Amino acid sequence: MGIEWTLDELVARVSGALGAADYPGAPNGRVREVPDRRAIRWYTTIGLLDRPAGMRGRTALYGPRHLAQLVAIKRRQAQGRSLAEIQAELVGVTDAVLYELAGVDPEQAAEAPEAPRRAFWAEPVTAAAPETVRDSAGTVHRTYQDVLTGVPLDGGAVLLLPARPDHDDLAALRAAAEPLIDLLAARGLLNGDARGQR
Repeated sequence: MGIEWTLDELVARVSGALGAADYPGAPNGRVREVPDRRAIRWYTTIGLLDRPAGMRGRTALYGPRHLAQLVAIKRRQAQGRSLAEIQAELVGVTDAVLYELAGVDPEQAAEAPEAPRRAFWAEPVTAAAPETVRDSAGTVHRTYQDVLTGVPLDGGAVLLLPARPDHDDLAALRAAAEPLIDLLAARGLLNGDARGQR
């Protein structure tokens, strides 16, 4: 075969091939736009995808036929076909038919580009929207689901809160934390002299 990709490389190449092809995307929320590692393993288990072309140690290796199979599967799913229908159509097809169904040129399949990696570090961080909760006394509280806010205290200690405190909250928290900071400093659990960092 000559060309051998790891599972992660295959996923990236399938993403690149689908991005370069006339691919409308998944028809609903139940079907992934691009198959992930787990889906590829499942497709292999049920016989929808050929077994790996080889192994390098414990690493499975894949080639252009696997790429074409996965692109064909995703294109058929985008048309609303079930995996059973796709399997019935693809079982035993020749490479030429497979490449035609996938809409992929065999030479381009061998040279399919990897999908560009997202520069997640350059994207702005978005905080979860606050949820308003009213307690039994009728007081309204803001809570942030799955977001922790770090409040720096003296001596390098950080207090983690499930909500974002305002300026007044910060002053009150730091005043209330003084006995804790004293205890942490006495036990040697802070960076340097906690009292000297105020």
